[in-house]
Amino acid sequence: MSIRTEWYDKVDRNCPLPEYPRPQFERKDWLCLNGEYDYAIKDMYSKKPESYDGKILVPFSVESELSGVNLPLEPYKRLWYRRTFTLTDAFKGKRTILHFGAVDWQCSVCVNDKPAGEHTGGYNPFSFDITDLLAEGENELTVRVYDPTDEGHQQRGKQKLKPVGFWYTATSGIWQTVWLEPVNENRIDSVKILPDIDRGTVKFSFNVIGSGKLSAEISDGEKTVFNGEVGPECEIPVPDARLWSPEDPFLYTVKFYLDGGKSDEVSSYFGMRKFSIVKDGDGIPRLALNNKPYFQRGLLDQGYWPESQLTAPTDEAMIFDINEMKRLGFNMLRKHIKEEPLRWYYHCDRLGMLVWQDMISGGKPLNLIYAGALPNINVHVKDNQYKMFNRDKPEWRVEFREELKGMIDNLYNCVSICTWVPFNEGWGQFDARETGEWVKVYDPSRLVDHASGWHDQHGPDFKSVHKYITPVHMPTKRRQDGRPFVLSEYGGYSWNIEGHVWNYQRSFGYIAYRNSKALTAAYKALHERQIIPLVKKGLSATVYTQVSDVEFEVNGIYTYDRKVLKIDPETVKQINSQLRY
Repeated sequence: MSIRTEWYDKVDRNCPLPEYPRPQFERKDWLCLNGEYDYAIKDMYSKKPESYDGKILVPFSVESELSGVNLPLEPYKRLWYRRTFTLTDAFKGKRTILHFGAVDWQCSVCVNDKPAGEHTGGYNPFSFDITDLLAEGENELTVRVYDPTDEGHQQRGKQKLKPVGFWYTATSGIWQTVWLEPVNENRIDSVKILPDIDRGTVKFSFNVIGSGKLSAEISDGEKTVFNGEVGPECEIPVPDARLWSPEDPFLYTVKFYLDGGKSDEVSSYFGMRKFSIVKDGDGIPRLALNNKPYFQRGLLDQGYWPESQLTAPTDEAMIFDINEMKRLGFNMLRKHIKEEPLRWYYHCDRLGMLVWQDMISGGKPLNLIYAGALPNINVHVKDNQYKMFNRDKPEWRVEFREELKGMIDNLYNCVSICTWVPFNEGWGQFDARETGEWVKVYDPSRLVDHASGWHDQHGPDFKSVHKYITPVHMPTKRRQDGRPFVLSEYGGYSWNIEGHVWNYQRSFGYIAYRNSKALTAAYKALHERQIIPLVKKGLSATVYTQVSDVEFEVNGIYTYDRKVLKIDPETVKQINSQLRY
């Protein structure tokens, strides 16, 4: 049966997800290109179609119900999009940039039958300057997409052509916002924002196209903290800074100007916070926020929706998940093997929710012996055995590193992200220690879980354990190597509720219960007997599986349609109140 969230009927079919897509770097003028496109599924050698199969609602993937198509894209087929657009007066005399939030996996883009550019990679945003391709009046945009899903080597997470278990329906084609932006020849192309609470400063590093004088204006909402000219790299005092935390998610607003705003004006924000590792009074290494030990109570968050898969149906739907988990007493979400639109991180920034950000898994999963049995008996394989880990081709490893760097660049200014997770459970893992060390150099402001749960290479920054069904124990000091101990996945307790699941007969969870009372009692017992006692011994963070059910996987705190909260909320709050230092 088909299930839907309450937001299915709230989607604006003329322009879904109409909110500005990049709050961390916002200009006032833009044009949303979400909405109905012509679509066609053709053979791999097809040229631009003369006729199309019907209409597709962008930015929902072709496989999703909300797209209006709900059909798979086979690896030997190509997906075509077509729509027309007319620029507004705001674009006169400006360069026109065409932005894609994400297209899975490989695409070529044309404007008025002229090539605008190509892109490979299913999760990072990209853009093209299409100014010289435009005509007066109406213009035509076409996009051609190839996506081999699990028949390819690419970073694709849990997508599968034939979903089963914890492998989910594929997401092909456009799945994040498409939009146009007018800019000047001279403009601010990007800025990196780095707060430093120890020095009481914030550092800005600009990339400018063309030339011009830079200036910045910082406000705390009541008064101006700074207003003046700055250099391409500058450090600005933020006196008596109000620190950001989940309990007080205070954000400073900032505006950047080029030539006093005549060439460019960009709005952004930042939070004064610091992520580090400190030792407590007993000499135990702990995760710290703003130089103080801070226990992170988290959930695995896969970000799937029954009617729209990887794309939330509305902005309000994204906010619901974050707000509900915060209401239940959690202060962290581990964004699992998915990169969200920038608006999701903006909501975490402003609402106060820490984020562990996974890199997208690729390659082929390890076999059951390597992936399952060996790590659970504390046998960890060296991950420079590329063939064993299905990463034997050098170009595959290069592609992964490039996309990892692209993800970090894209999300760098998101205040809430405290941890990068390059690899998960051995899927496509290679050189994890070296990768983790590179990430630490590239972004020293955040922590790293270099090999979450499986095949620990003794890299930065955690001893990271996944534990389902069998009891949770503290790792030995030798295995910790002086690193904090984090339980980066556990739980997975399930309740299969007919009428609120993807497929009642094929649903699964790690340990099944028949009703909310039994599930709540088990959740309470797990934490009181195994988890809470470990906090004093050195446990520094927990990631319970998971926020909501996903397709056949029914171990969510919420059902997939977000209509049933399975575990008694007061019990969850009470347990979370005890998960602290």
